[in-house]
Amino acid sequence: MDIKDDARPVEAASVMELFPSRPRLLALGEPTHGEDVLLDLRDELFWQLVEREGYRTIAIESDCLAGLVVDDYVTGGAGTLDEVMERGFSHGFGASAANRELVRRMRAHNDGRPAAEQLRFAGFDAPLEMSGAASPRAALMALRTYLATRLDADLLTCTAETLDRLLGADERWTDPAAMMDPSHSVGRSAEAERLRLLAEELVALLDARTPYLIAASSREEWHRARLHGRTATGLLLYHSWMADTSPGRMARLLGLRDSMMAANLLALAERGPTLVHAHNRHLQRELSTMRLGALSLEWWSAGALVSARLGGEYAFLATALGTIRHRGVGVPPPDTVEGLLYGLPGERHVVNVHDLVAALGDTRLVPRFSPYYGYFPLDPGHLTDTDGIVFVRDVARSSSAGETP
Repeated sequence: MDIKDDARPVEAASVMELFPSRPRLLALGEPTHGEDVLLDLRDELFWQLVEREGYRTIAIESDCLAGLVVDDYVTGGAGTLDEVMERGFSHGFGASAANRELVRRMRAHNDGRPAAEQLRFAGFDAPLEMSGAASPRAALMALRTYLATRLDADLLTCTAETLDRLLGADERWTDPAAMMDPSHSVGRSAEAERLRLLAEELVALLDARTPYLIAASSREEWHRARLHGRTATGLLLYHSWMADTSPGRMARLLGLRDSMMAANLLALAERGPTLVHAHNRHLQRELSTMRLGALSLEWWSAGALVSARLGGEYAFLATALGTIRHRGVGVPPPDTVEGLLYGLPGERHVVNVHDLVAALGDTRLVPRFSPYYGYFPLDPGHLTDTDGIVFVRDVARSSSAGETP
């Protein structure tokens, strides 16, 4: 079996050859976080897609509200690069040298260009961390402010003072103990239940007045209000499930996060071709599974949800790695996906999955074991759920920090 003829360089032309037409959402996954070599590859591909394929937006697995800080900066807003890197990213991704260079270069590219030609940045993750969820205050108040400054007061079902009273102190919402102990969550308190109803009513009003609101503000401001509405209602539902005590609690929390991601990606797809970058597990099409003690958890990833809606306009490239020696991940066994690709000459390749499967014939590959908990090898049983594989032979140590998915 020889797969050398199926490997191509990692560049826009090779990637686009995998698809019958340009995808609206081109998702590039990574099997681990915190490695700048993977982000450098992402950025090289993004700039080629900008220059040759008309892509104008990059979306990464970071807080969608914090991402507005970055987007404002790259489109000419005030502030310094240091401030943006500190406030505009979640999960520790602001410490990445590659992310910093991406933001710097996007701002430089946009300088002097009309708005229609400017590049845009988006975070598409919910405002969540491993330790819990954010308060819905920022999203809810921003949504109400947008509506209150453009619509008659009698159309609104609540005042800002009412929301503030119901929200209370933000520390009640962000208590890290609530992640493991539902009794610490305020998500099913009377105040939280009332807030959920009010948030849904505000979102309904936003939808019902769409033509007027776009004319009275701008389509960009309306898009941002929709983001605040999705985030407010999503966070309130997430907090509600944090307070749940049933066996389905953790699966619902995992599914809700990916559902919020999917909603953000679908909104970005409305605006034009976008390169999406996140962990493979959030972008995959197959059912997501996890074992947590005695529990067997199942949910659908953001990629699966978006693919079901967009069909061929969603494309997924999974990244596979050979070695991450500084993480204890050595040369892959030859009977794994990574081991098969490790035999290719050169450091980086794009591989057509359908050609790879055909070349395998009756050869059976086995899943690779990772000694590092933060790295997730590819499952050979799900090769055909991807549109292609980006393979990086050796990952050198970088200075970045980041969480697992």
